[in-house]
Amino acid sequence: MKVIVLGAGVVGVTAAWYLAKAGHDVTVVDRQPAAALETSFANAGQISPGFSSPWAEPALPLKVLRWMASRHAPIVIRPRIDFAMMRWIEQLLANCNAHDYDINKSRMLRIAEYSRDCLDALRRDTGITYDDEQRGLIQLFRTQKQVDHAARDMSLLDQAGIAHEFLSPDEIARHEPGLMENRHLFKGGLRLPGDESGDCHMFTQRLAQKAEEELGVTFHYETTVEALDASATDIFGVRTSAGRMTADAYVVSMGSYSPLLLRPLGLHLPVYPTKGYSLTLPVTDAARAPVSTVNDATYKVSITRLGDRIRIGGTAELAGYNLRLRRDRRELLELSFSELFGASGDMSQGAYWTGLRPSTPDGTPVIGPAGRFSNLWLNTGHGTLGWTMACGSGRVLADRMSGKRTEIPCLDLSLDRYTTA
Repeated sequence: MKVIVLGAGVVGVTAAWYLAKAGHDVTVVDRQPAAALETSFANAGQISPGFSSPWAEPALPLKVLRWMASRHAPIVIRPRIDFAMMRWIEQLLANCNAHDYDINKSRMLRIAEYSRDCLDALRRDTGITYDDEQRGLIQLFRTQKQVDHAARDMSLLDQAGIAHEFLSPDEIARHEPGLMENRHLFKGGLRLPGDESGDCHMFTQRLAQKAEEELGVTFHYETTVEALDASATDIFGVRTSAGRMTADAYVVSMGSYSPLLLRPLGLHLPVYPTKGYSLTLPVTDAARAPVSTVNDATYKVSITRLGDRIRIGGTAELAGYNLRLRRDRRELLELSFSELFGASGDMSQGAYWTGLRPSTPDGTPVIGPAGRFSNLWLNTGHGTLGWTMACGSGRVLADRMSGKRTEIPCLDLSLDRYTTA
């Protein structure tokens, strides 16, 4: 088939790669001048299948109420008249129970684990590098309550067959020597040895180049997607700033902007932007800097080593499509990093960035056909885990579009889980 992929972030580019590998004629359209210049540009850098958990957990409503009075809350809701946000929050709260949490986490673990396997295979096949490390991830718990909550997650990891171990503060410091001086701050940690790290922007741009040079994928950059032309059951074109384009099939991978494109077609995609922030610092003291990747469970901040840089990422802010860089969010990132790793990075040289994560209320991405339209496909809604789930999502999508049997169950990842609920 001739396939047009709308969006050149990590999710769109990996989908284009696997579709082209399956023999399709693929074109990618994006409004930016190159690949991975929006949400994929400066994310936390973690490929963390074992850390795949929905925000919608049973304790979330009380936590949010408690955080409302805190300047350094990991989740912030900016008051606004926004019916899409209100509907999304309502759906999020409906998932804040133990039953749905277990279902949603198991779905997320399935696609995330598969995605890491796909990335491993892609790395072997292509030799691609991206400041990548395969050293695992450690989630740090500062309170006993966090340790107790982790026991439930560990039981789900057991069921999914995902390697993990609980570590004491001294054991954590053996894996991350930079935490030795501050190990009194935490009660323990969960280590996930199968998790990885790497620069998502670097990976996506290099994969896009390989897709173009080796597989013949065509990229139309600086081209804004304006609308989809449709009949009652089919898409017959996409209007862009460079003119109308046609194909046999269309894939929407436009992140947080996907629901805006689909709404005129009568498709209600439950994706809303959760704004995240990051700081990227040069390493100044390698002995005290992180070796791999660490998550601070208290502030929900991720700290990752990327070559000679440190990436600090986190927070979730509901503020629509606002891309303002807020000072209080930077303070939170700086606070978590400084408490754990001191002055191992030069904060004065930190590159501050924000991006909009396309989040679903249940945490699971939307991968599959789009409602009544026979040739329209969705690959979006990955939230904070787009980098983690990109390769697996692209492979699942390519297999389904090619009429092949997928290697993992995936029907419950499609839009139907909302329309049939």
